[in-house]
Amino acid sequence: MFRTLVERFSRNLVLRRKFPSHFGGGIILVSPGIALKFWAFNVERVDPLLFRAALELVKMSDVVWDVGASGGLFSFASSYLAGSSGKVLSIEPDTFSVSLLRRSARARDGRGAPVIVLPVAVLDSVDFAEFMIVKRGRAANFLKESSGSTQTGGIFESKLVMTVTLDWLLDRYPAPNVLKIDVEGAEEKVLTGAKKVLSTVKPIILCEVQPQNSARVSRILKEYGYTIYDAETAAEKRESLDSAPYNTLAFPPLIK
Repeated sequence: MFRTLVERFSRNLVLRRKFPSHFGGGIILVSPGIALKFWAFNVERVDPLLFRAALELVKMSDVVWDVGASGGLFSFASSYLAGSSGKVLSIEPDTFSVSLLRRSARARDGRGAPVIVLPVAVLDSVDFAEFMIVKRGRAANFLKESSGSTQTGGIFESKLVMTVTLDWLLDRYPAPNVLKIDVEGAEEKVLTGAKKVLSTVKPIILCEVQPQNSARVSRILKEYGYTIYDAETAAEKRESLDSAPYNTLAFPPLIK
């Protein structure tokens, strides 16, 4: 009951938080309506894995695509690490989160790589789809045709959103060096619509994989020569895996 009350109070609340100095400082606009962890003053505590992964994977001048950007932690961490010569494409279908991403991008006042916010969903076709806004944290929002997660708390409302493919984006934006995917069960369809990206660009991939999609995601990644690791394991201790774990890190051929 208490959690439900907090979630209702938090739903449209907007908070100003500051990025850690080792990620360039700067203001980010967040909401506990996206995830209750955003009540924390230290945004690194919201999702430490995203910050660790950004530090390891994103280099100066990189192009980063953040599919399912949500609160923008990976987008803005990557912006700092890629520097002014890099580019970040922050992709998010939830209009509330999009408004915060855009405000955060403006608040950075030229720090780091420009962050372009694209208000669409990514699937395996250019079309329209029903997008489910959940009762709990909006980070668990999902497309109706995907599996979603167990953390929704039910459906608050649904909206029609435009969907594009990663290959469609590749014809319109600079190719990514790093591709992060967090789409609440739609990851197989996202990768299915990325044949050109996976076969010719071959970015490093950080992907949240729901257990029911592990076998199919693993098959797609291996088809294009990727080696699969657990992103939660320290780099020096990683061993390749046969199946994609929940937090999958996938390296293309010739990259260790």
